[in-house]
Amino acid sequence: MDELSLLHPKGSKAVYRALTKEAVNDLSVDFLCEALTKDAYENNCIKQLLTSITDDEEVIRYRRDVFDDFLRFPQLRSDLTALLAKLNDLKEIERFKKDTEASSLWQIVNRLREMGGYVDCITQIKNTLESIDVRSQGLLELKAAVQAVYNDSGFPVLKQDIEDTMAMARRLRSITLGVNLDDMLRPKTVGVISLNDKEFSDSGILKRFIKFANRDSELHHGSDVSGFVSFHPANPSSTSVGFGQLVIGAQGDLNQVFRSEVTGADPLSDALKKVVTDILRRTVTEMKSMLNKYVGIEGYSFVSLMSEILFYIRFSELCEKIMEKGLPLCKAEVLNRGERSCDIKDIYNIKLAIKAVRGEDIDIVTNEFAFDDDKRIYILTGPNRGGKTTITQAVGLAFLLAQSGIYVPASSMSFSPCDNIFTHFPADENDTVDLGRLGEESKRLSEIFEDATEYSLILLNESLATTNVAEGLYIAKDVVKAMRYLGVRAVFNTHMHDLARNLDEVNGSVEGDSRIASMVTGVDNGRRSFKVFIAPPQGVSYARDIAEKYGVTFDKIKSRIDEKSAK
Repeated sequence: MDELSLLHPKGSKAVYRALTKEAVNDLSVDFLCEALTKDAYENNCIKQLLTSITDDEEVIRYRRDVFDDFLRFPQLRSDLTALLAKLNDLKEIERFKKDTEASSLWQIVNRLREMGGYVDCITQIKNTLESIDVRSQGLLELKAAVQAVYNDSGFPVLKQDIEDTMAMARRLRSITLGVNLDDMLRPKTVGVISLNDKEFSDSGILKRFIKFANRDSELHHGSDVSGFVSFHPANPSSTSVGFGQLVIGAQGDLNQVFRSEVTGADPLSDALKKVVTDILRRTVTEMKSMLNKYVGIEGYSFVSLMSEILFYIRFSELCEKIMEKGLPLCKAEVLNRGERSCDIKDIYNIKLAIKAVRGEDIDIVTNEFAFDDDKRIYILTGPNRGGKTTITQAVGLAFLLAQSGIYVPASSMSFSPCDNIFTHFPADENDTVDLGRLGEESKRLSEIFEDATEYSLILLNESLATTNVAEGLYIAKDVVKAMRYLGVRAVFNTHMHDLARNLDEVNGSVEGDSRIASMVTGVDNGRRSFKVFIAPPQGVSYARDIAEKYGVTFDKIKSRIDEKSAK
């Protein structure tokens, strides 16, 4: 039971790696999490799970199947959403085992309420999973675990014990106090005389006291109130709760008198907080002994599933909204990681889908993308605002979502998992003060190669573009050669078209099985098509198309000048 998780099967030995802060930023993980939930706690839970990446194929398939169940059954999401608040309350129950000091009665009452919530949680999870045809290993194991807890933990007895203990706690209906007055008739000291199982009413002692207070006779001499035990010290041998009796276990050194020397303080309130809590020590101890036998119930480990349930629910809700927009989403097929391959049909950036869900009018263009033995490293060129960054980021997000078990923004995807995703996007100028832009970029690239392996995915976006072309191109060529030698999968989008030329020569000059290919984003009739395809860099052809569209070729400008002169 301790191993039960919806993120990995029991006994999993998967290795997890954290995305770098640069990758978290460059892949817009915060944007994605904020689209899932506005709640800070939920946001943090989801981000932590999303940025801990594993390439374990068994784990990825396990998550993918669990997510499939969450997406297929809105009732599952609805029922578990209703339980999240109760599960949140249960998080505090584990502290019950660690209490070493006597707790107040009020704390016990709160614990009883929480344990009642625990019983309700287990019962409702059991009923939900039994009413739905779940198929994933994760939810089937959860179903079996819940049924075992329900059947083996004596729920009827537990429920009765909770009710009995709550009744014991609620027997306290009133407190009898003794108050001493100073010369100005102000409360000076206070002590607890008795804890009572009945409320005071117009009859009985309260009525007699009112009559006494209204008499014109003299005050009562001494402190011996008829029907009450002595005011001080308390009588520890008293054995029952009621009028004129002390609570079980009251101690003489605890029923002390308290005085406040601070002007304006209320001695009565100051004293009550400690006196009543201390005098209840025996009652609390008895109730705790009754409840302790349930503290170790395995069902408390369900609390650890809170963040996992949130993860699946929020992503299911988002995917449902994206599909309602008519955009494709698919369950990725997991291949052997040793193949280092990938084939995605109709891929698009999920950020664009989120904007569409929010009501923005966006024309989303899908693309085909693949890594295989002939092409594992792409030099991506194209016009400004032609979609290079969008597709580069889309590839990284597709891997991140697929390896988290979430449906991918594409019509189909088969892929070999990567062990981590490294990114190198333009740095904030504030981060380049000490080293300068070229120095900072070179340092980050060096750090990537210290951690990357042949199973990694590297995404470079306009890297080394902040220096002059000759310097940037010199370093970029060596970076590309290093990626081929290491064997990674990579996309390097850049304006350095010369980097994408003569790639056969580069492939032949460095050993390695990750071949480099040129990919371009297209222009159709002077308009950016946002389509990517494998082809040599087009360089000035892009400029020619755009110049033609906007009439800034020499011939068109000359023609307009001649027309003006003729008028």
